[in-house]
Amino acid sequence: MSWGSWGFRSMCPSGRYAAGFSLKVERPIGAGDDTALNGIRLHCVDRSKGASSINDYTSIESDVGKWGVWTDIKSCNSGYLTAFQLRVESRQGAGDDTAANNIKFTCTGVNYLEGDSTAWGDWGNWSPTCMGKGICGIQTRIEAPQGIGDDTALNDVRMFCCD
Repeated sequence: MSWGSWGFRSMCPSGRYAAGFSLKVERPIGAGDDTALNGIRLHCVDRSKGASSINDYTSIESDVGKWGVWTDIKSCNSGYLTAFQLRVESRQGAGDDTAANNIKFTCTGVNYLEGDSTAWGDWGNWSPTCMGKGICGIQTRIEAPQGIGDDTALNDVRMFCCD
């Protein structure tokens, strides 16, 4: 979705690639104003050690919405995050808009990881794959709190590849 504005670009330290992620999620609140996905945090590991060093990571994130709590880290069995797919709920008109709701990543190899967020909306297309590289940066589009209006928080994300 296109509500909000793009935050700052955040990059893994030199020589590190994202091998895991966690999400900031507001769980469904029923009759209130849901926002669902509020933030994405990438966990960067040393390229020479790979995903096996996930306990020795540096976290990066772009702008983050104010609602929800961070989920546990999901990490690749080996290698790095190489592509992503975002789940987005379309505009609801007079209903409760949530925009971005969940994300999936592929790891080098064939396996993929799906976030622990809501099931609202539809999965978009897979991003281009970081060929021979890994994801090493993130930038998010966040809608600021609307006061008495309909809040959405995270609307879109860009990932960056490094070699």
